[in-house]
Amino acid sequence: QVQLVESGGGSVQAGGSLRLSCAAAGRRIGSWGMGWFRQAPGKEREGVAAIDPDGTTSYAASVKGRFTIAKDHDKNTLYLQMNNLQPEDTAIYHCASVPTYLRDLPDSKNMTPVQALAAHVNGFGYWGQGTQVTVSS
Repeated sequence: QVQLVESGGGSVQAGGSLRLSCAAAGRRIGSWGMGWFRQAPGKEREGVAAIDPDGTTSYAASVKGRFTIAKDHDKNTLYLQMNNLQPEDTAIYHCASVPTYLRDLPDSKNMTPVQALAAHVNGFGYWGQGTQVTVSS
């Protein structure tokens, strides 16, 4: 069993920055694929970024160049550095993990890493409870 606990959310003005953390307990996540998702009120969940155990990253087009995903194996923690935040980034942000490389997930060759994580995390992975990010104009 793995528990994922997000923190670091808050309220900022447009152009500001936040760093989200996702602390894992129960297992070492060094060999796990992980990612960040967000869901705004009335909208579908959106994959934001993903990272494989070897450090390979991928991002949604809407955040590329502004967000950076990283993993600290010593601290067993996943991060999302968010810069130049915009009102459309307002959402609840969740981290997710699966006990494998994202590239090794079924059908992963036909999906982005974030899509592959979203498709399989409910089957054998874990979600965090979420942290609210609010960006005002």
